[in-house]
Amino acid sequence: MNVSEIFIRRPIATSLIMLGIALFGVVSYRALPVSDLPNVDFPTLNVGAGLPGGDPGTMASAVASPLERQFTTIAGLDEMTSSSSTGSTNVTLQFDMSRDVDSAAVDVQTAIAAVMPLLPAGITTSRF
Repeated sequence: MNVSEIFIRRPIATSLIMLGIALFGVVSYRALPVSDLPNVDFPTLNVGAGLPGGDPGTMASAVASPLERQFTTIAGLDEMTSSSSTGSTNVTLQFDMSRDVDSAAVDVQTAIAAVMPLLPAGITTSRF
């Protein structure tokens, strides 16, 4: 007696086993933790600069532009956005996934130090 003969002689049991396996597959498929947009944390740094009394145009041209030009030299930079308002500028730097955020922070600090002589007097910067 071989294995297939057992299933041929008992068609109801065979059908129930098949339905059980199919039901198990459907339940397992629905329980899979898959999403269309997975939660991914990209290495991101924010640089803020403040100049008391600086209007948004001055902050954009005299502060944000030199910072952005210097930040473009950093390796692994994927995306950079900036916003300027009265007295402050914020630049957000997003790096590729292979980039270590600590080494990127060192590179950002070096870039800020290199551009400081080009920025207006009285400027304060912070990185977070």
